[in-house]
Amino acid sequence: MTGPAVRGPRRGWWSWIPAGAVAAARETGFCGLMLAGLGLLLALLLPLLAAGLGIGLLLTSPGHENPAEAVTVRVAPFAVVAVSLLLIPTVLVAVRALAVLTRRLCGDWCQVRIADPYRPPPPDERLGFRGRLRWLLGDPAGRRDLLWFGVNACGGWVLAAAPIGLMIYGLLCVLGGNRGHPVVAPPPAFPGSEPAVLIALGVALIALSLWAAPRLLRGYGILARSMLGPTGRAELALRVAHLARTRADTLDTGAAEMRRIERDLHDGAQARLVAMGMTLDAADQLLDDNPQAARALLAEARESSAKALAELRDLVRGIHPPVLADRGLAEAVRALAMNLPVRVHVTSELTGRPPAPVESAAYFAVSELLANVSKHAHASQAWVDLRHQDGMLRIGVSDDGAGGADPARGSGLAGIERRLAAFDGVLALSSPPGGPTVVNVEIPCALSSPKTSSC
Repeated sequence: MTGPAVRGPRRGWWSWIPAGAVAAARETGFCGLMLAGLGLLLALLLPLLAAGLGIGLLLTSPGHENPAEAVTVRVAPFAVVAVSLLLIPTVLVAVRALAVLTRRLCGDWCQVRIADPYRPPPPDERLGFRGRLRWLLGDPAGRRDLLWFGVNACGGWVLAAAPIGLMIYGLLCVLGGNRGHPVVAPPPAFPGSEPAVLIALGVALIALSLWAAPRLLRGYGILARSMLGPTGRAELALRVAHLARTRADTLDTGAAEMRRIERDLHDGAQARLVAMGMTLDAADQLLDDNPQAARALLAEARESSAKALAELRDLVRGIHPPVLADRGLAEAVRALAMNLPVRVHVTSELTGRPPAPVESAAYFAVSELLANVSKHAHASQAWVDLRHQDGMLRIGVSDDGAGGADPARGSGLAGIERRLAAFDGVLALSSPPGGPTVVNVEIPCALSSPKTSSC
């Protein structure tokens, strides 16, 4: 059974003020990214500007008495063009890195997720200048990055800078009212510049900027997604590539699981059953001549049958635990936690059951994560949180161990990611050295109504 949903702390009427201040600070960060993007665009335009300057000097510059000075005046712009052309791939890589950072910040700050639209790099890693330039410019997403920085520099920054501008003007009005004279000159049609009016205007502008900042921040994220997100055709191609990859991973995982089951049956239960048959045959031959020895062999056969049964139960539990099928994910995780050397606290707010394949994938993901906690984390406690929000099954697994978990150093986390990818699930890991380790799993799914039983 799952407990009642736990409500978060009640938010006061004033909670929009710190939220607006945080949003305004984040918009300031986006303004900084805009300036960086504008600098990169100017760096890309530098060859054209230098070439135009060189042509202009050739056409308009008078003759110089000093030949060296004449050569310098005419050759220097074209040298700048040559150096700039060599730096173009580096600038394009910087543009891509800045666009990737913008996408990530839009997801973290604006709550607007932007998918990665880039084509995979060519297989040959040793690309020359022309090959690298062709790859960068040939990707439509790269050209859209350049277009985004141009649009952002021309007008997109208004969404990010408007709250800051209102807040600064409001602060100046408040300061002017406190000093008895305006810091900034009001418009000619303004009804007055008395201190009370200036303070009221400043407070109103600051309140307006704090109220509008989160909304304009989300609008900025939506604008960025329209430019930096994949197009319909690119999104379809990425989706097809993702499905092909997850299909191959699922087939490989299924084949590996079948080999594991076959190996466990061959080396475990099958070997014990064969030995038990031979023991029973020997007992049958000794039954008339030596009943005591036959009785000992029968006891040995009984012990072998119990061990074979236990191995078969473990094998079935590894394929699909009966408690998972009968009682659901939360109870299966609680049953799993009882057999671990680490104390595990399980909380669940699930009001129904996910589809059986999703439930199985989630169970084995939690099982692998808790196994990692027991083996490698040196933890004394672990926590598992199960809930369903916004159409997502969300699972959090954390511990108080030493941290330092790295998916690149083992196959466990990579295997979980492959298993979850078949359901469009994601895994996020935070494990700084010294701990704690926090793993969040999200799987899109719907919950069915909880099943009732008359037993």
